[in-house]
Amino acid sequence: MSSASWAAFDLNAAVSAAAALAVMLLTFTVALRLRLHRIVDIAWGLAFTAVASVSYLLSAGEGNQGRRLLVTLATCLWGLRLAAHIAWRGRGHGEDAGYTRLLDRAHGNRNLYALRTVYLLQAFLVWLVSLPIQAAQYVPAPVGPLAVAGALLWAAGLTFEATGDYQLARFKADPGNRGRVMDRGLWAWTRHPNYFGDALLWWGMFLLACATWQTAVLTFVSPLTMTMLLTCGSGKRLLETHMTNRPGYVAYQARTSGYLPRPPRRRARSGPA
Repeated sequence: MSSASWAAFDLNAAVSAAAALAVMLLTFTVALRLRLHRIVDIAWGLAFTAVASVSYLLSAGEGNQGRRLLVTLATCLWGLRLAAHIAWRGRGHGEDAGYTRLLDRAHGNRNLYALRTVYLLQAFLVWLVSLPIQAAQYVPAPVGPLAVAGALLWAAGLTFEATGDYQLARFKADPGNRGRVMDRGLWAWTRHPNYFGDALLWWGMFLLACATWQTAVLTFVSPLTMTMLLTCGSGKRLLETHMTNRPGYVAYQARTSGYLPRPPRRRARSGPA
């Protein structure tokens, strides 16, 4: 990237931060009216879509058109699908138990606490994780083998995530499965196929951006941060803490990989061998 491109990227980074913040502040306003902070989960995908759209518009005349278009469309597809899925999944439900527990720890105004610890934090994380989306708009190199590999990795991740979400939704829709643990399809290979797929697609997005060593160094933090969030932060760790007391979940943990997909272990035999 030339010095002029780096200057344009700096402006893009600032406007992208403003776009992510605007989405989260608007969501906060709506959440106050609805008294429902769980809608911030819908805004997560929408904020990435906003950043990708803003970055594409600001970078007109910069970078490689094929790469710019590929990254923008990929991000919008992922973000809109995720937002629609979460909105559909949460229809008719009240506040998420996780947000209730979080706000119960507030000292003082609960809404201001939510603004600081949820909305502003998520705005920053959207900006940080979206660095490959922003940087890819300014990479002049044509789409080569590394970018193709990134696109394939992204597609595999999206397929894994969307398939896992679909399988879980079908499982929950069957009243006969109430109280049971989902251990079929991709969920027999990993306890978190949606989280695994999500991390995989962000590593693919990283490859789409790292055509130069400068952009590779700049954007490596993105997939690393997302992977850490999904495995050690608000994803896998918190969900499993909540699920541990569900009947059958400990046995499911014992036979099923916690993250990387692999064939399930055989169930322990009952009775004498």
